[in-house]
Amino acid sequence: MAKQAQALTGLEMRGDGAGRAALLSGRVDTEAAARLWEPLMAEARAAKGLVLDLSKVEAVDTTGATLVLTAEATAGARIEGASPPVLAVLDRVRAALAAPRPKPVPYRFAPITGIGRRVVEAGRNALDAVGFLGELLVVVLATLIRPHRLRFRELLRHLDEAGTRAFGLAVLLGSLLGVILAFQSAIPLRRFGAEIFVPNLVGISLLRELGPLMAGVVLAGRTGSAYAAELGTMTVNEEVAALRIMGIDPMALLVLPRVLAGMLVMPVLSLLLTLAGLIGMAMIMGMLGFPLTTVTQQLAATITLGDLLGGLFKSLFFGLAIAAIGCRAGLGAGRGPRAVGDAATAAVVGGIVAIVLLDGGFAVLYERLGL
Repeated sequence: MAKQAQALTGLEMRGDGAGRAALLSGRVDTEAAARLWEPLMAEARAAKGLVLDLSKVEAVDTTGATLVLTAEATAGARIEGASPPVLAVLDRVRAALAAPRPKPVPYRFAPITGIGRRVVEAGRNALDAVGFLGELLVVVLATLIRPHRLRFRELLRHLDEAGTRAFGLAVLLGSLLGVILAFQSAIPLRRFGAEIFVPNLVGISLLRELGPLMAGVVLAGRTGSAYAAELGTMTVNEEVAALRIMGIDPMALLVLPRVLAGMLVMPVLSLLLTLAGLIGMAMIMGMLGFPLTTVTQQLAATITLGDLLGGLFKSLFFGLAIAAIGCRAGLGAGRGPRAVGDAATAAVVGGIVAIVLLDGGFAVLYERLGL
C-alpha cells in the first residue's frame, strides 16, 4: 500500500538553471503534500523561476493547492499545464488565502454580558459549594455510624500541622495586637482621665471579636492555603482520580480529617491569641502606671464566661469554613502550572471572606439572643 501510494504521487526534476522544472504527477493531496513539501520548497528556493508542471496531476485538494501556491508565492515559481479541475481548485484556494480576514463585529452589550457571565459563574460556584457541603455531611454521618472508618493517624497529623506548629505565630500576633490596642485606646481615653477602662475595652474586643477573627486569619493564611496546595497538587497529578477509580472516597480519606482538625484547632488558637493579647495589654498598662491587680479587677468586672464561650463557639464554625473552603479549592483545581497557585489564593481569600461574613452573622445572632 505504501509503495502504491508513493507511485500515485511523484516529483521529478528536469532541466538546469533557468529551465529547471518540477513535474508533479498523480494525486497531490494532504499525504503527498506532507511528503513533498520540503523537497519542493528547497528546489523552488534554489532555482529562480522554477516551472511547476502540473500536466500529469490527476487531482488536488486544498492542502496540495496550498503547497503549489506557497511555492509560487515564496519562490516565484510558475504554474503550467494544469487541467481545468486543478486550476479551479487552485483559483479557489488562492482567493481564500487572499481574502481579508473579517473584522470582529463590535458588540455593544459587552459589559452587560460580562456581568451576566460573572453572575452565572457565581451561581455555579454556589451550587458546587452546596454539593460539597452535602457530600461532607453524608461522610460525617457515615463516620458517626462507623467511627472506625475515621483515620485517626491522619487526624493527629493535621492537628499537629494546623495547631501545634501555629501556636507560636498565634501568641506573637496576639501579644502585638494587645499592645497596639492598649496604646491606641489609652491615647484618646487619657484626655478624659479614663485610662483605667483600657482593660475593659481591650478585653471585650479580644474575647468576642478580634481574638477569633485574627486566629481565623492565621488559620486561613497558613492552613487553608496548605490544604488547597496539597489537594490541588494531588488533583493535578490525578491522584484524586486514582483514588476514585480504586473505590476510595476522597471526602472520607482527604477532606474529613482536615475539616475536623480545623474545627478542633481553631478554638485553641483563638484562646491562645486572646490570652497573649491580654498579656500584651497588661504590659502596656504596667508601663502606664497601672498594677496587674488593677488590670485583673477591671477585666473581672467587665468580661464574663459568656463572652469567652461565645468567641470560642463561633471559632468552631470559623475553623469549619476555612478548612472546607481550602479542601474544596484544592479538589476543584484545574490543570496547568497556575492551578495550584490559583487554588491556594482562592482558599485564602474565600476563607477570610467567610469568617468575616460568619462573624457578622454571629454578631446579629448574639444581639438577638441578648448575649
